[in-house]
Amino acid sequence: MAELKTKKNDSSVMDFINTVESDEKREDSLVLLKLYEDVTGEKAVMWGDSIIGFGTYHYKSERSKQEGDWPLIGFSPRKQQLTLYFMDGFDKYKDDLEKLGKHKVSVGCLYVKRLSEIEMSVLRGMVSKSFKFMKDTHLDV
Repeated sequence: MAELKTKKNDSSVMDFINTVESDEKREDSLVLLKLYEDVTGEKAVMWGDSIIGFGTYHYKSERSKQEGDWPLIGFSPRKQQLTLYFMDGFDKYKDDLEKLGKHKVSVGCLYVKRLSEIEMSVLRGMVSKSFKFMKDTHLDV
């Protein structure tokens, strides 16, 4: 079984954010950093070289023998868009997503081009719900 490459590390979150080329994306990342820290009460931690995570849980895949640690919630300022990781998926966020603004979703990722195109109060509520759900369902953290 291959070892998971994306792991929690001691790299500086601020140093990483400061390497983001786009001024707008760098500023949006600072806004997200504050929002996530405020909502979760957790200190931001780098996971791999591009994910900023909050909290930790241990998972075991039902489809394979893979297991490991992963952030309860997080985000990454990718080149094309901001990627926000919701480990609990989006089934319970249908109403929120309708109110959020311009975005795309995949299984556990919310893609946003810029924060100015979304309702931040809706995002804050989604981050809060997701973090609480993940923390409550992974009490071994």
